Amino acid sequence: MNARLPVRLAAAFATVLAIGTFTSLVTVRLLAPQLFSTRMGMTMGRMMGGRGEAAGTREAFIAALNQALLVGTLIAAVIAGVAAVLLARGVLRPLDQVRAAARQIAAGRYDVRVPAPGEPEMAALADDVNTLAGALADTETRRVQLLGEVAHEMRTPLTGLSGYVEGMVDGVFTADDATLTAMSEDLRRLRRLADDLSALSRNDEGRLALAPEPCDLADVVRRTCARYAPQLAEQGVELRVHAVAPLPTVADEERIGQVLTNLLTNAARATGQGTVSVEAAAEGASVRVSVTDQGVGLAPEDLERVFERFYRVPGAARGEGSGIGLTIARGIARAHRGDLVARSAGPGRGATFVLTLPAR
Repeated sequence: MNARLPVRLAAAFATVLAIGTFTSLVTVRLLAPQLFSTRMGMTMGRMMGGRGEAAGTREAFIAALNQALLVGTLIAAVIAGVAAVLLARGVLRPLDQVRAAARQIAAGRYDVRVPAPGEPEMAALADDVNTLAGALADTETRRVQLLGEVAHEMRTPLTGLSGYVEGMVDGVFTADDATLTAMSEDLRRLRRLADDLSALSRNDEGRLALAPEPCDLADVVRRTCARYAPQLAEQGVELRVHAVAPLPTVADEERIGQVLTNLLTNAARATGQGTVSVEAAAEGASVRVSVTDQGVGLAPEDLERVFERFYRVPGAARGEGSGIGLTIARGIARAHRGDLVARSAGPGRGATFVLTLPAR
């Protein structure tokens, strides 16, 4: 079993002390008598003393030296041991703080922060733990918000279904085509919300299923617009499409069609009755599709927020969408190594959504 860190630190300090002490002891023990004898010989020679006195002095010196080294070694060992314990505690105190904070964060207290110690390495570790706590707190906040928004989105169709069912039980409504059609619409809205949430989950986890193949983005745009032009015309929306030149790319046509469908639906909803323009063109090493509406427009602070889950632009008409279509659309675009961005001259001046993909 591996020893604990305090024991290993103390052992490391003790090992360094032992090596230093042993080296000093051997060096002094070997050199001191020889040097002493040399110096004593020179001194005695000058003083005309006998060698017997020099030998006795030398033995006395060696005995004193051994005793002094022994006492010094014991004192050094005690002092070094105390210093090793104090140093180990100083090193381990920030680690104990990090461990305590990590346990509290694991228990759900994401507001806990580790105080920054003086050592740069420990300060970097504390900063990483604090960053992790902040990220987890943000994730938890978004999770709670998402649950509330999903519940809100489900409440409207569920309230409608509950009202129809209770009305039919009480005899207020009859099971005619109109009632069943209204109930079917609410059920479709719930199913669409469930499908969108499933796609959103796969997008957040990076598990969007893609089947990219070489294709012509301009052709995908033309076919998608042709399929939805009659539906938009019934809503009073004129669809203008400019996608002539071939735009080769590698993409999942079905997923890109899903993105374009979402953009067209949102543009038609924002425009009401007016014109929606779609333009496909090459742009450097990329190909792009721009969908422009004549709707309520976007404020500068909304250009990124429209891609957040369930975000509704102030002043926009509330449609039947789930509120996460643009989130999923941007996820699909980025899964293709492209992007989806919003542009607008301001509220009341329309908006443009630009889908960009790498050119083949």
